[in-house]
Amino acid sequence: MKDIKIVSAEEAVKVVKSGDRIHIHSVACAPQKLINALCDRGRNGELRNVTLQHLHTEGPAPYTNREFEGIFSLESFFVGHNVRKDTQAGWADYIPVLLFETQKLIREGFCRPNVVFVQVSPPDKHGYVSLGTSVDATLAAVETADTVIGVINPHMPRTFGDGLIKMSEIDIFCQDDTPLMEAHFGVPNETEIAIGKICAELVEDGATLQMGIGSIPNAVLAQLGNHKHLGVHTEMFADGVLDLYNKGVIDCSKKGIDKGKLVSTFLMGSKEVYEFVDDNPAVLMKDVAYTNDPSVIRKNPKVTAINSAISVDITGQVNSDSIGTKFYSGFGGQVDFMRGAALSPDGKAIIAIPSRTEKGISKICNTLLPGAGVVTSRAHLHYLVTEFGYAYLYGKTLQARAKEIIKVAHPDDREMLDKAAFERYGPHFHFVG
Repeated sequence: MKDIKIVSAEEAVKVVKSGDRIHIHSVACAPQKLINALCDRGRNGELRNVTLQHLHTEGPAPYTNREFEGIFSLESFFVGHNVRKDTQAGWADYIPVLLFETQKLIREGFCRPNVVFVQVSPPDKHGYVSLGTSVDATLAAVETADTVIGVINPHMPRTFGDGLIKMSEIDIFCQDDTPLMEAHFGVPNETEIAIGKICAELVEDGATLQMGIGSIPNAVLAQLGNHKHLGVHTEMFADGVLDLYNKGVIDCSKKGIDKGKLVSTFLMGSKEVYEFVDDNPAVLMKDVAYTNDPSVIRKNPKVTAINSAISVDITGQVNSDSIGTKFYSGFGGQVDFMRGAALSPDGKAIIAIPSRTEKGISKICNTLLPGAGVVTSRAHLHYLVTEFGYAYLYGKTLQARAKEIIKVAHPDDREMLDKAAFERYGPHFHFVG
């Protein structure tokens, strides 16, 4: 590192001009030093009309604060918890896009950045640094931006795959030794454990797994200890995968592509996850154009995609991004993997949800709330899992689907849903639950 010219974050962000578009590295990689220095320039009146873009990021996102009106505007590809309230209030905005196509927006010029902020590992002896725990669409931003600012962080793991980039591709270097932000998830409750057991029964030996993050995915993974030869090709993974890998349950030996490799595009979890992937040739961190392409996903056998949702109607429409008109998250990679799994030999496209919210409201409904968005269409959904079982919907008529879905609703909600279906389809509709 002695041959690298290191500047302060304050000096680095001087390259940003009014009217620029900035891409910020994703998830745990969001470089807070640069973000804070940029906001200081905004407060000092040095910038106007700067657009920021990113996927989900961990940590503060002060640029969405109202003090920066006219200075910064956010156009995110996913509505994370740190920008949710400001997005719902209109102080930040959201671009609905499949995760697979986030890189396309950048590479084809729709959202090409002038400047990109990334956090990278220290350089290796060959002069490469690594994008570490998040390659996703950030690689596309590095390839296309006018100026790349890289924060070298010794806590950033060096990962293999598409995220290794030459130092010459970075124009300005800073340094930070702050540990990466960690994400910790609570112990699954009884409902989530029940869902995990049902999903685990649907997972076959030799399956290739994709699942999101949170209590339900962890509950599923916790039930897979007796499975054999599982693989991983996913958009992200967290701590739940580590135990299964260390036990030999996950060995990726039956995958159709990238045999023996856990493939992902970003990571979010504890320090143990970051240590696991560091210099680990068994892990490939790939461009989201690869991980989330259904034509790539389908090359693996028995792809089992398990994702969650906010609500599902009795025709099988899946709302995953909004509560009524209020955006809560985004498309993410759900559609990419639901389709890829459906095309995979013996694949399974699964949505797993509790039958009710914590407030006792049915997540299975006759119709979605006004304004709620359909992320996964009724034609994409094959399996719906709740703590009461699973509904298999592929190839079934609307009335047959309704009967299947009502069977996995909470028992106290089935009569209500049955009446709604009766009104929709007429007296010949009869549910026996």
